[in-house]
Amino acid sequence: MLFNSLVFLIFAAIFFGIWPFVRRFVGTRSIFIVCASFIFYGWWDWRFLFLIIASGLVDYFCALGIERYSKAKKFFLCLSLFCNIGSLAIFKYLDFFIANLNGGSELLSSPLNIPAAELILPVGISFYTFQSMSYTIDVYKGEMKPTRNIGHFFAYLSMFPQLVAGPIVRAKDLIPALESPQELNQGDIWIGFRWIVHGYFKKMVIADSFAPVVATAFGSTAVASSTTYWWCVVLMWAFQIYCDFSGYSDIARGLGKWMGFDFPENFNHPYVARGFRDFWSRWHISLSTWFRDYVYVPLGGSRVTPYKAHFNMWVTMLVSGLWHGAAWTFIAWGALHALYLSVERWTKWPKMLEKFGPIGNLVAIGITVFLTCIAWVYFRAENFGQANAIVAQLFNVTQLNTDYVLQKIGMFQFLWLGAAVSREAFFALGINTWSVFQKPWFENVRVVTLAVVIVMTILFRGPGATFVYFQF
Repeated sequence: MLFNSLVFLIFAAIFFGIWPFVRRFVGTRSIFIVCASFIFYGWWDWRFLFLIIASGLVDYFCALGIERYSKAKKFFLCLSLFCNIGSLAIFKYLDFFIANLNGGSELLSSPLNIPAAELILPVGISFYTFQSMSYTIDVYKGEMKPTRNIGHFFAYLSMFPQLVAGPIVRAKDLIPALESPQELNQGDIWIGFRWIVHGYFKKMVIADSFAPVVATAFGSTAVASSTTYWWCVVLMWAFQIYCDFSGYSDIARGLGKWMGFDFPENFNHPYVARGFRDFWSRWHISLSTWFRDYVYVPLGGSRVTPYKAHFNMWVTMLVSGLWHGAAWTFIAWGALHALYLSVERWTKWPKMLEKFGPIGNLVAIGITVFLTCIAWVYFRAENFGQANAIVAQLFNVTQLNTDYVLQKIGMFQFLWLGAAVSREAFFALGINTWSVFQKPWFENVRVVTLAVVIVMTILFRGPGATFVYFQF
């Protein structure tokens, strides 16, 4: 189900209508979550349920094996990693491997012509496999005890608000909460409602308004000869993916809050970052910390020689790129961010600019956003040829015509782009407009402001579209 669909609204109404009656009973709470989550996930294709059940059973029993058989705990960890990474390799990367094997064999004049498997990619497989793996890794590291309640484990693994696109929740945080969820009060319900409303606005108004422009631009066989147009498209793509994904995270956090669970914050205004280390502490925080804790740190992190630390960081970013998609363009995106981080470590340029006060900080933000947008081109492009042509066009100062832009992009889309950029600019300048809404005197009109946002979401919503990160 899609959060922005009528069937989900009906599903959510039924779920939260029943939830208050079952959440107080330990025996029914997790079973109800699992059943509802399986309906939610199986709505796309019920056959995918067998994969998540199989993955969960492996990790549930591997965790118990790690605790009970200390001498064989490495075996159980490897079994868990093999099954989870293996399922990703088959469903997500098999055709990528076959295509590259065929291409390499043609270069050697010995074509293999292996047919593609053409398997359907299960929605959210990258998210729930990482979440499941983190459970067995944490048990192996002694950071948590495995749960013997299989209902609690599957409720953790399959909880529908964050199942298909995060945020990635750690078992050591959520399983104890499943055993004794916090009592809900009016304040929690209100906070959750605000998150949900803001999430829907970001997704349905801003992201979905930009989606047709971005899809048309990147879907064209020829790169349009207008530098101004492409900068508008790239900026719209940068805010589309941000508002789309952060909107999903806001809705997920709000739904989780209504259930009595606190999901971690996943975005913190990444486009006001003053450098790329800062950017990755703000963008997709749950995934960034996952790679830090389960890839970068086990490789040695920064507690090694400088060159080895750079190597560890490059491996982490390349794996992050590959996690996002089975294409070399995603790996290039990861490599670009690795390069940005390496240069930042060597030169410490954000610290240098910080010495110039607010002006220096604004310059640092501008550099970060500029280079991030260049990397986003490779993330979205269909292939390297298109990505390189678009980047070349972005730097073509001889074609700054605006007529083509006005033909291809509507006024409302410019309006929402201006609003999105202005919102981040306020934060960059230290002006938090939403802080006004936190004032005690504003409480009486908060309902009106949210009502206005809801009406705007209904009236100005863009064409319905799936969430960008569902493909990962």
